[in-house]
Amino acid sequence: MERLGVFLCTGCGIGDALKAEGLTALAEELGAATCQTSPCLCAPETVADIRAALESGTIGGALLAACSARAKTEAFAFDPARHAVGRVSLREQVVWSHPAGNEDTQMLAEDLVRMGYARLSKIGLAKPLAETIERTVLVVGGGLAGLTAARTAADLGHPVVVVEKAAALGGSLAAVEGLVPDRPPYDSLHDNHLPRLIAELTSNAGVRVFVSSTVKAITGQPGQFHVELVTPAGEVTLAAGAIVQATGSRPYDASKLDRLGYSSSPNVITAPELDAMLAGGGLKRPSDGAVPQRVVFIQCAGSRDPEHLPYCSADCCTATLRQVATIHRAHPDVETAVVYRDMRTPGQLERFYLAVQQQPGSLFTRGEVAGVSGNGHLKVALRDTLLGEGTVLDADLVVLAVGLVPNSADGEAIRIHTDAVKRSQTGESEVQREEAGKVAAQYAGYQGTEILNLDYRQGPDLPTLRYGFPDSHFICFPYETRRTGIYAAGTVHAPMDAGQAEEDGAGAAMKAVQCIVAAARGEAVHPRAGDIGIPDFFLQRCTQCKRCTEECPFGTLNEDAKGTPQLNALRCRRCGICMGACPERIISFPDYSVDAVASMIKAMSVPEESDEKPRILALLCENDALPALDVAATRRMSWNPWVRVIPIRCLGSTNIVWIADSLSRGIDGVILIGCKSGDDYQCHYVRGSQLAQTRLGNVQETLQRLALEPERIRVVELAHDEFARIPEVLDEFAATIEELGPNPMKGF
Repeated sequence: MERLGVFLCTGCGIGDALKAEGLTALAEELGAATCQTSPCLCAPETVADIRAALESGTIGGALLAACSARAKTEAFAFDPARHAVGRVSLREQVVWSHPAGNEDTQMLAEDLVRMGYARLSKIGLAKPLAETIERTVLVVGGGLAGLTAARTAADLGHPVVVVEKAAALGGSLAAVEGLVPDRPPYDSLHDNHLPRLIAELTSNAGVRVFVSSTVKAITGQPGQFHVELVTPAGEVTLAAGAIVQATGSRPYDASKLDRLGYSSSPNVITAPELDAMLAGGGLKRPSDGAVPQRVVFIQCAGSRDPEHLPYCSADCCTATLRQVATIHRAHPDVETAVVYRDMRTPGQLERFYLAVQQQPGSLFTRGEVAGVSGNGHLKVALRDTLLGEGTVLDADLVVLAVGLVPNSADGEAIRIHTDAVKRSQTGESEVQREEAGKVAAQYAGYQGTEILNLDYRQGPDLPTLRYGFPDSHFICFPYETRRTGIYAAGTVHAPMDAGQAEEDGAGAAMKAVQCIVAAARGEAVHPRAGDIGIPDFFLQRCTQCKRCTEECPFGTLNEDAKGTPQLNALRCRRCGICMGACPERIISFPDYSVDAVASMIKAMSVPEESDEKPRILALLCENDALPALDVAATRRMSWNPWVRVIPIRCLGSTNIVWIADSLSRGIDGVILIGCKSGDDYQCHYVRGSQLAQTRLGNVQETLQRLALEPERIRVVELAHDEFARIPEVLDEFAATIEELGPNPMKGF
């Protein structure tokens, strides 16, 4: 990019803390075509002048030295396809966080201008995709969540295709008479609205329904999915713009719960079996067909149990309340007893719980079931119960509120295959490696239940978490999976009750529609929503190492028989992880590249050792670390002035050459700060922080061989709300660098 203009804001205390004439002189030294100062750069008339200069061709790009790039986004909204604009954070990173008039503060501001100018000179204009986009939403699964998703998408004006494996729509609640109340006064069952919803959809000309049907294959990308179905009438092909997977869940296998008597007595049944019984002829004992006089419900049957399902299945408590209310309505003389560990009835469900408790013949008691004995007449032994130690309840029928298991890919089989492959490569002995290889070969062809049958390098289904639920970013993007344009909804997504499933289906449908609209504009979806830049691969230098295809968390890249990456641009989230993975540096984005960041590093001033002013490069993730830094600055927290911040899209986009360039230039330390990883938090790009840890670990080993201290490189993970840690982390790292002394390569 040539003929760059520099526009310096002196408002918000910038002009009071810095020597503006020094910055304008620097801009002239850098070769800027123009350098202007303004007391309010974000004023409409000033922005209009900048836009006019860009549109007239007076300047080829504009560097705005003012506030953080995260601030004033509407005021500084320029079309990335027409205008190259860079932002330099003089307010947050300099004057709000460092003492005014200080030499180090001025040097910091000048360095940031140099770095911003270097970056802007290396970027190009984004070229928006111009693709034909299909508006149809494909919903796989015809239960409550799937049907709600279908209705929502149809109401938003999109064609919808519903695919259901069973012979009829409705799922597990189709035949249930009454549902848990979802409107005031919340104290009695409501009529099941599923039949009306099914009738509404089947009569809608914009909705196509396929029952007794499955997905044979899905290829393509958001906006351009090609779908093949297997239906009773033969194979059907269609196009879809986005997909909602609402394949529901299945009951946990009660035969594994030996102590609860499921396999030993016909009068011990599961909650889904009770629903089928009530819908198909009324309450009766399986052993003799008589109406039971006392029904005992056992909660958490297999749930919240490390030996079975470690998680709460969320729906069991409300389902039991619904069943108890149904029994009392049809059989007022039947007694019911519910044995629970905890009754979980959040929000207005507490009103329904109280109403059910008050029904005659209804007993609720906290406790654990030691065992169920008997065959026809049953005895339920309790412990740690409110009724007293040694209590035994007589029962004619026992109902196990078993947990739910998602109808998703078989994550356990995939895990076995992945672990076996790793052990076959890293096993301590040849025998161990050989045995692991046999296991890997055994599971190599097994990819799970193969519901969607996706044509993705990473497998035919959505990746699953350790409990088998399709992965999503539960912190910020709860509907998002690792497959762009495919959204999970209902109990395949997470444990939830019927009310939550309806909300989930509607939410997933709205995200699917949002994705289609973004694809039509050539834009990325979250977290870089609106980004129109796509990666460019200079394949002439590709060595087919496959690192980019293996490390992409979203399945953006397929590969040909030789291992050459094949880009599916509309799957791309613009995280840059592929760019960081590539050892040949052949991957770049129009406004984000290895060369652009390397140029910023080279633009930093590195004082001589005698000046006793170390330099620290801080690569900050734009999703957590950079916002946290801005908040710290807003609160006027301060950090070491030796630090020079370069925002990056994700720690996973860090290319090792940036570290090498930094150290070879004499920069004394490099710190990378990004999203947390683990069960309680997530990287916005799934595993960017973990990838950075792995890559930097290898670099630290290299440093030791070169007689450089590995402590000169550090990776830190923190959450957005841990802004108070940012100054502490930077100051502590600066103290470590001061203790280590100058980089031995300084001056070479």
